[in-house]
Parts: sequence; C-alpha cells; structure tokens
Amino acid sequence: MTAAVTPVGTNAEALAADSRRERRRAFFLTSPAALLIAVVVFVPVGWLFWLSLFDPEGALTAENYTRMLGSPAYVKTFKTTFEVSFVVTAVCVLIGYPLAYLLSQLPARAANVCMVFVLLPFWTSLLVRTYAWLVLLQRKGLINTWLIDLGVIEQPLRLVHNFTGTVIGMVHILLPFLVLPLYAAMRSIDRDLIRAAANLGSSPVGAFWRVFFPLSLPGLFAGVVLVFVLCLGFYVTPALLGGGRVQMWAMRIESSVNLYANWGAASALGVVLLIVTLVLLWALNKLFGLERVFSGR
Repeated sequence: MTAAVTPVGTNAEALAADSRRERRRAFFLTSPAALLIAVVVFVPVGWLFWLSLFDPEGALTAENYTRMLGSPAYVKTFKTTFEVSFVVTAVCVLIGYPLAYLLSQLPARAANVCMVFVLLPFWTSLLVRTYAWLVLLQRKGLINTWLIDLGVIEQPLRLVHNFTGTVIGMVHILLPFLVLPLYAAMRSIDRDLIRAAANLGSSPVGAFWRVFFPLSLPGLFAGVVLVFVLCLGFYVTPALLGGGRVQMWAMRIESSVNLYANWGAASALGVVLLIVTLVLLWALNKLFGLERVFSGR
C-alpha cells in the first residue's frame, strides 16, 4: 500500500492561506480597540495641532510658536521643566537603586511586606500627598519645629515654595515608578552568576559591579524613562510646593487657558512638550532599545 504524498507547494499554499485568515481575524478583533485609540488619542492630538497652527478665523499662522521663541518667560519655563525633571530623576535613582537592591536581597515574604510601603503612595490621592508635604515643610511645619526643638537650627529652613520643596514632593510621588521595574529586573537576576563570580576570585564589590549592576541596567533605564517623562508633564505638586516660584511647562499651559483664554498658545505649548517627549523617547530607543529595556532583556 503506497502512502499518498502531498506536494510541498500545496503545503506552502495552505500555510499561506491560514496565515492570511489569521491576519484578517486579528484585524477584525483588534479594529474596535484601534478605533477607540484613534478617537481618544489621535483626534485630540490632531485638534491640538490645528489650534496651534490656525487662528480663530481659520488662517494659518506661526504666531503661537514665534511667541515662545521670543519670550524669555517661555524659555525660562522650558529650562526649569528640564532642570526639575533631571534633578528629580537623579534623586530617584540615588534613593531607588539601593532600596530596590535591598528588597531584591530579602526573602520573598519580607520583600512583599516591604513592597507594600513602596506602593503606599499609589493608594493615597496625589493632592493629599502634596498637601501633607506642605504641612511638613513649611516654616512652622513639623520638620522645622523638630529641628529647632532639637537645637539643630536656630531659624526655620526654607523647604517649601521653592525648588527644594518641589523636588522633595515629586521624588516622593515618582519614586515607586523607578523602584518597581528596577526591583523586577533585580529579582530576575540569577544568583548563581554572583556565586560563580565569587568562585572565580571576585570580591563582593567586584561581583556587584561586574555582574549584578550590568544585568540590572534594563530595569534602571525603564524606571528612568518613566520618571523623566512623567516629570515633564507634572502640574499639581510644582504648583503647590513651588509656590509660584517654580514655573513648569504644564503650569504655563494652564495659565494660558485660565488667565488669558488663549487656546492657541496653550496648544502650541502642548505640541512642543509632546514633540520633545517623543524625540527624547526616540533618542533613548536608538541608544538603548526601549523594547529590550521594558521587556527586561
């Protein structure tokens, strides 16, 4: 009895047909979500571009963008936004990396308990946390009162309504966004690699810098990107803890709408912030490969 032999070409055509059916099925299944994204994201962004480029009469104009280039206030606000973002991100790295490393070295049960305290800010309103820092940092707040009572200082420190207060509040709010991906990357590192480095004569410090630290970089880069991008659009904390002395880009957008009712200027500010953020993400993707960073590889 001779077995029937299926031609190779027939198999290839059948596989190609199945692949086309799968693609069509995936397209129909994802089309509602894609339509929702287009309506919720792309339509408002397109309207933002329209308002920034056309005046109320519908004439094309670049006045909203030229005003930004010629106004020192806009340039200063743009510079302040990036200064705050860089400082907050750096402080989060300095605090978050040792914290994530400590959590990764604890037993699983103890690490889960400690992680609750890291996640605690997510369970509290952003406005409540900001007002709590306002109570702690003001001239007659708890911190200044304790320091004076202990004899550490004689005059209250200026900890709020300035750059320092803004950074402190934003670090507290954004620190979990760095710790979580960093902790996940550290927890996935094979401890046998550290033991192998020790067996080959490496000191604990050498094993950390040559083995553990490079393997934790994807989680560190993911956290840095999240924190920095979130800093660029922060509003509530700088507005309250900055006391009007720390003007960030989002605050300038709000004042353009509420004080001057100038939607064109506010839209131009939003477009510039969006483009800067996208360019920054593109540059980071070229340097580090964000798809590898956020996948932890």
